[in-house]
Amino acid sequence: MESHSLRILLSLTVILSLFIPNPVYAKTICEFPAIFNFGDSNSDTGGLSAAFGQAWPPNGESYFHGPAGRYCDGRLVIDFIAESLRLPYLNAFLDALGSNFSHGANFATAGSTIRPQNTTLQQSGFSPISLNVQYYQFNDFQHRSQIIRSKGGVFKELLPKDVDFSRALYTFDIGQNDLSAGYFLNMSTDQVRAYVPDVLDQFKTVIKYIHDHGGRSFWIHNTGPVGCLPYILDRLPITAGQVDKAGCAAPFNEVAQYFNRELKKAVIRLRKDFPLAAFTYVDVYSVKYELISQAKKYGFVHPLRACCGHGGRYNYNVNHGCGSKMEVNGKEIMVGKSCKDPSVTINWDGVHYTQAANKWIFDQIVNGSFSDPPIPLKMACYRQ
Repeated sequence: MESHSLRILLSLTVILSLFIPNPVYAKTICEFPAIFNFGDSNSDTGGLSAAFGQAWPPNGESYFHGPAGRYCDGRLVIDFIAESLRLPYLNAFLDALGSNFSHGANFATAGSTIRPQNTTLQQSGFSPISLNVQYYQFNDFQHRSQIIRSKGGVFKELLPKDVDFSRALYTFDIGQNDLSAGYFLNMSTDQVRAYVPDVLDQFKTVIKYIHDHGGRSFWIHNTGPVGCLPYILDRLPITAGQVDKAGCAAPFNEVAQYFNRELKKAVIRLRKDFPLAAFTYVDVYSVKYELISQAKKYGFVHPLRACCGHGGRYNYNVNHGCGSKMEVNGKEIMVGKSCKDPSVTINWDGVHYTQAANKWIFDQIVNGSFSDPPIPLKMACYRQ
């Protein structure tokens, strides 16, 4: 009798749980009037192009039908985030031509790191516009935008309201280049791991500054599996024993995972330091690795080969990137799209993901399934 009663009680509990809403989901969705994004090429919508020259064709061809400041055949995850929040795509802060900043601004720049590098862009490929510089740009933008907006007319229409800075979503996707920078300087894995705490201290400092300027909703991506990217697999020495079942370089992925564990600890610390702010940590590493390691399952092919590239096992050449020109058999050619269909390809140019992969990644993270706390994008203004 007791067993029968217990089964009935458990059944009722399960049924009732379906109708009792999660306290977060019971709230109204966040009305983000703007997005302010910080990062590297994974979310750069035109910063590097504005400063150092436009990304060449065939970049942008799948959606924008031409170069659009993105190192991709189309849209990035940040573009899908903007779409989901019913906001226009973010213009790069550095792009003076045709930009509308009323809905936010993008400070991300391809090649950027959290910690400033002691090399030039030409020497290393890493941008001088590190995260602290992006903060300086944001600080200047916040202050001067209100002075200029007060003039009225077109200025009022193109710049955000003062209140929007506290109501906006602040997004971050940066750290990948901090890891690869060490390896490209011939550092060992132990040496790269050793400077991660300093990198994350600088990350926390920038978050604190933005919080001091009114930021309250933070959406923070961890870094992806760098050991699965063609430009890493092609350029760095890897032994057969270091290659995992997906064909990725395990040591580099292990460092990325270490970075992510420490980043998560940093986010937890930030929550304690700033209890009135909402911090969402998003595990894009797991999503990206799942896509690469199970590519066929999700309708993709050749997960470790670049779509836009030339030569070698990974269709990647460090000296001749996507859209550049090179001489083959005495004839000058443009390094263009060599895969038949980017919509079933994961890697675009050896470094960055295709639009199709970016959309797949976004679809996995938008509902909060890979977030801590597990809340969807549209609820990221709430603490839990």
